[in-house]
Amino acid sequence: MGRYTRATAALLLAGSVALTGCAPSTGGGAGGGEGSGKGTVKMVLWPGPEGEAMAKVVEKYNAGLGRTEGTKVEMTLLSRQDTFSKEATLMAAKSSDQDIYFVASYNVGQYAASLDPLTDIATENYFPVAVDGLKYQGKQYALPLDVSNHFLLYRKDLVDALLRDPAQRQAYEAVAAKVLGAKRAPKPADQWDWDDYKVMAAYFSKKTNAASPTRHGTILPAKNLLYNTMIWDDVLWGMGGSWTNSAGDANLATPEAEKAVKLYADIYTSGWTSPDSAQAEFPETQAALKSGNAAFAVQWSAGFAELNDKTKSPDVAGKIAIAPVPGQKTHVHALAVALNKYSQNKAAAKKFLSYLAAPDTMATYAEAGGIPAMPAVLEQKAAVNPAFTSIAESIDKYGYTAPVFPNTFQAYSKLAEELSAAWVGEKDAASALKAANANLQELLK
Repeated sequence: MGRYTRATAALLLAGSVALTGCAPSTGGGAGGGEGSGKGTVKMVLWPGPEGEAMAKVVEKYNAGLGRTEGTKVEMTLLSRQDTFSKEATLMAAKSSDQDIYFVASYNVGQYAASLDPLTDIATENYFPVAVDGLKYQGKQYALPLDVSNHFLLYRKDLVDALLRDPAQRQAYEAVAAKVLGAKRAPKPADQWDWDDYKVMAAYFSKKTNAASPTRHGTILPAKNLLYNTMIWDDVLWGMGGSWTNSAGDANLATPEAEKAVKLYADIYTSGWTSPDSAQAEFPETQAALKSGNAAFAVQWSAGFAELNDKTKSPDVAGKIAIAPVPGQKTHVHALAVALNKYSQNKAAAKKFLSYLAAPDTMATYAEAGGIPAMPAVLEQKAAVNPAFTSIAESIDKYGYTAPVFPNTFQAYSKLAEELSAAWVGEKDAASALKAANANLQELLK
């Protein structure tokens, strides 16, 4: 996440210049046009693993099927921070300068008014949860590329040692009695619920267990950041909660949500995670696991490859294993591509979108570093990334998506703003959730 090459940086500069030159006068009118079905298709993406993988796909298309069909794809790479805001500016101007936009599950509802539904692009090879997360008001507005989910990444050597050592098991049970007020034996990581997670966090922290091989049990991504809301949502859903009730109203002022907030707060205030958790996100979670300071964490699936790399993570490579998120619920979102409603070259753009929907194309994408949202491709390319098989299984069994509505993206941010202080015990959980619930209800309208 966040890595890109010098060549990608050059493309990024070129793409930024290209969009800088756009003006409202480039608008495509009320509905764009199909065009001749040939010519250049312009597509926005962002730099990093996704942009690099797509560059390989585009190169293959332009040299093969695209040349045969008389079409060519040009990529515009924007920064990972500014892609969506710059696209929103183009959409507001009804610009036809780009034919294909880069979107995601968490903002497709916001952008739907500027996109054409994909009524004739095949989606049967994708994870259903990835496809459904790109629907708004029953219509498919985007085609999945990469799929993102979460795992429990844990030190298998340490947990295995605990499970087979009677003395350690006895010590663990004593910690459990203090933490939960009830006896509990240690379990394999794939059987943990959130109470097991809490006890393990205490057991593998020197503050509670002086013999712990790690300083802290876990690292919590508790910074005020929308992507951290996505990870905390796993706790909420795993405890039986959700953002909304069956009527579609905000549903955060609940016992389940309060319990989910208090899990974070108890771990943080008890010293079972680093105090740096208050400013932690993906990079800090990686660093805590790589250094051996934390025994486990809930982390994005993209993090596993680096932790298993002997060059990048020499202290822990081969010792980190994958398990389902405790509670057996994982947030899933898809990065995706969508058809600009105001494009003047829709027929050619649809040809490339259909090309992207082919399993063979997504196999190329996987080989180039992407994480395609196709279970069969992930299984087929397991040798490329050892996490692929686990990703396919986890999403199929445990995946969920947050509600899709025009303000989904803003809701993630607003929830982080209201709840992050409560996650670290600086604000009362009930009052934070009450405020978050009121804000969510306004955004749902």
